[in-house]
Amino acid sequence: MAKKLKKKDMDQELLNALYQVEGEWRQLQDFVRKSIDPSQNGEREILIARSKYMMLLKEARIRNVKATRF
Repeated sequence: MAKKLKKKDMDQELLNALYQVEGEWRQLQDFVRKSIDPSQNGEREILIARSKYMMLLKEARIRNVKATRF
């Protein structure tokens, strides 16, 4: 029998993914901002990371997940 997933566990996984993607997005932004000659590839990677972050954020809103982060 398959293990039944709890909402609380899934919400925590969603938050972890959200924080990880947010970190990657901000790191890419800083890297490209500090770059002397930013490439189109760097800009594309930022757009991909931002899209992932926004998709996860939308899912968190739909699931009504709330978290405070210090």
